[in-house]
Amino acid sequence: MIENFLSSLWNSVAPAAANHLWQSTLVSIAAGLLTLALRKHPARIRYWIWLAASLKFLVPFSVLVRLGHLLAWSRPQATVAQAAFYFTIEEIAQPFAAPALPIARHAVPAATAGSWFQALPLLLALWLAGFLTVLVIWIVRWMRISAVASSADLLSGGREVSGLRRIEHLLKIRKPISVLLSHSPLEPGVFGIANPVLLWPEGITHRLEDAHLESILAHEVCHVRRRDNLCALIHMLVEAVFWFYPLVWWLGARLVEERERACDEDVIALRGNREVYAESILKVCEFCLGCPLVCVSGVTGADLKQRMVHIMSDRMLHKLNFARKLLLTTAAFLAVAVPVSFGIFYATPSQAQSQVAANPGSGPLFTSVSVKPHPSTPEPNRSKIAFDMHEGGFTAEGVTLQTLIQLAYHSQSVQLVGGPEWLNTAKFDLQAKADSSVLAGMHKNMSDHQSGGDPVAEMFKSLLGDQFKLALHPETRNMAAYELVVDNSGSKLEESKDVHMMRVDRGALSSQGIPIILLAQQLSMRLGKPVVDRTGLTGHYSFNLHWTPDPSEDERLKASEWTGAGFTGPMPSGPPLLEAVQEQLGLKLVPVTEPVQVLVIDHAEEPSQD
Repeated sequence: MIENFLSSLWNSVAPAAANHLWQSTLVSIAAGLLTLALRKHPARIRYWIWLAASLKFLVPFSVLVRLGHLLAWSRPQATVAQAAFYFTIEEIAQPFAAPALPIARHAVPAATAGSWFQALPLLLALWLAGFLTVLVIWIVRWMRISAVASSADLLSGGREVSGLRRIEHLLKIRKPISVLLSHSPLEPGVFGIANPVLLWPEGITHRLEDAHLESILAHEVCHVRRRDNLCALIHMLVEAVFWFYPLVWWLGARLVEERERACDEDVIALRGNREVYAESILKVCEFCLGCPLVCVSGVTGADLKQRMVHIMSDRMLHKLNFARKLLLTTAAFLAVAVPVSFGIFYATPSQAQSQVAANPGSGPLFTSVSVKPHPSTPEPNRSKIAFDMHEGGFTAEGVTLQTLIQLAYHSQSVQLVGGPEWLNTAKFDLQAKADSSVLAGMHKNMSDHQSGGDPVAEMFKSLLGDQFKLALHPETRNMAAYELVVDNSGSKLEESKDVHMMRVDRGALSSQGIPIILLAQQLSMRLGKPVVDRTGLTGHYSFNLHWTPDPSEDERLKASEWTGAGFTGPMPSGPPLLEAVQEQLGLKLVPVTEPVQVLVIDHAEEPSQD
């Protein structure tokens, strides 16, 4: 039980974490390029860019896309050109995602699963230890400063308070800032988030002239006006969660550097005298012995030497022109609006992929589609599905949406998760006619032996998206399964180029030219577990398989829409299914427990009657 839980946790968290770190790194690189382009502009702009890069670590792109998905159900399906663009974007956003379906061909080998599984508890313990260590360090520092503030005396008058009120008036600060006189020889700093206070060390006022005093006070008021303590707290959370990633610590250094420069620029713009301001910072450093407060916004933070060069430089900072404003606006739009917009306009990535693969050109895939509820009859009947490759006609009678999904995605029933209650009960009759240009393209690709997946299945994916508003996504879960491999004695299958067809009966499967994946689906239906194709056989084969079904198999077949009505004859004679597969086909079913992709159905609607 614990093994399955940890395995499922790894399979879901590890790819998502890798995707998220890759995306956040890409955003940080883009932020670095933006700050480089704006290096001659005010520091506050670069500060907000770095802060946005830090916030990206807390907001995965998938959340924004998912937000768009929630609003997408009533919108029409995307055109082929739009779907191609969306699929490209999604591939960039998820480079470490699991491979696309067919599911049964891409399960992770058991040996690989075992290797990472042994290291998983150690990795989780290591991350948790680092997270708690960083968190405890910040909490201890915060408590120390809180103790200093608690023991400080509230100032109601004096040069500090009067100077502070003048600065607040100039900077239009509505809520007065309290001044606490600290008995500790630490630098002045702003402490607190919701109700910030100014910690002012006792004795420093006598060493500062009025101009120096007001310059220091102006610097601290700028921190309050900019909500720098709140922003610092947000990045502290990023550092705690992603403590193992050096980039977040580098971002923290950039934030402190640009934060102090931004306040320096504001003070110079307010007071005007660079020399006095530089002298005031040096006097504070001399008094405090260069020991800045941690968890507060002080005046001596960042690289003091570089700050002095920046303060004393008489170069003029350029205001943002139209081109650079457009650059920042475009970057913000791409970072937020684009993921949400794609989530709104496209129900699922799989739908976009299916339309691109099925139709390399433009226009609809089907010229006509009819979907009606299957009429109820006193006697149960078998479902029928047929697709004419020559005429492009698709006919289905008495099929459920679950069956259509299995057909379109080459999935097995145990690999479908979620969905509406009617998924495997409501039956439909479908008739569709493929567009002649689409059909011609399929024939050309097949005659030219071009790869690109199953074009018929891709057309069905498009049909399901259009008619049933189907939205789904793949996930990897650890479950009991069978590996279908070639027996040591070799395969007994005969390769065939005849018409693709398969006859299904109780305790019997016979085929003329079908791929192995269809055999795996039928075996999965009878075994009640996923069957992973590991044979490496890529052709189409003919075979006759006979066996004696066990009681559990009969129960599953009775519940199946394909076989529930027709299996009323005598019990077939033959070996058990596993032995029959080995003796008659030269294949072997090996029980395993390993990660297998499943399809999670997010949304589906019953089509309106024609």
